[in-house]
Amino acid sequence: MGVIKITQSFRTQVTPSRMFKALILDSHNLGPKLMFSSIKSIEFIEGEGDAGSIKQINFTEASAFKYVKHRIDELDKEKFMCKYTLIEGDALMDKLEFITYEVRFEAYGYGGCICKMTSEYKPKEGIEIKEEDIELGKDRAIGMYEVIEAYLMAHPHAYT
Repeated sequence: MGVIKITQSFRTQVTPSRMFKALILDSHNLGPKLMFSSIKSIEFIEGEGDAGSIKQINFTEASAFKYVKHRIDELDKEKFMCKYTLIEGDALMDKLEFITYEVRFEAYGYGGCICKMTSEYKPKEGIEIKEEDIELGKDRAIGMYEVIEAYLMAHPHAYT
């Protein structure tokens, strides 16, 4: 089975710059603060957040997963784009070699943006991935974006 590619997007009333700063550049601080029931901590194992850095997300006991590690492959602060790969962790479910994500924030309307995410799932040899496994991951990603959007809407001067 080859790579499975999924594209999703959603609109927000927050500018691309603020969404990018909060969700990509400062997620290691903001994520555990806002999603404390599922994220215990986020720390850089290698680097400081630029391309090549490796970030580990540690989940709480209430979560179905213990941890994941992401490698930042590309980071474009002017175009509000980040590409990263989930390289390790129980979220791979012993079924996937890796998951690659590309996230873009594009201006939309007056003061809002469209968040576009493309995910590529590379299954291990001989493994078939079920659509419900992918749907669960998509729902979690959108849920995190919605939490960040709500925070930014409630705090209009944050990440300006």
